[in-house]
Amino acid sequence: MQLTLRFTLNGETHEVTTSLRALVAWERKFKAKMSQMANQIGAEDIAYLAYESAKSVKIVVPATFDDFLNKVDGLPEIVSSDNRPTPGEPDDAS
Repeated sequence: MQLTLRFTLNGETHEVTTSLRALVAWERKFKAKMSQMANQIGAEDIAYLAYESAKSVKIVVPATFDDFLNKVDGLPEIVSSDNRPTPGEPDDAS
C-alpha cells in the first residue's frame, strides 16, 4: 500500500509518498496490520503516515507526533494511492 500525501506545515506545502519505514512505524505504533488500515483509515492514521514519511525524506518536522498535529494545517490530503494489495492480501488474480 503506497499513498502520496500532501500537507502544509509552517506555511510550506509538502508532498510525500509513504515508505516501508513509515508503514512499519505505523504498524508498530498502532499494533495493527496495513490490511486493517486499508479497510478503515482514520485521520490519525493519515497524519501519522505523513509525519513518518516526511521524516524519511528529511523534511523538518516537530520532534513529536503530537507537536506535528498541533502545527500541521488541517488533515493531510491523500493525493493518490497505488491500489495494490499489501503483502499477504489476495489480489484479483488469486
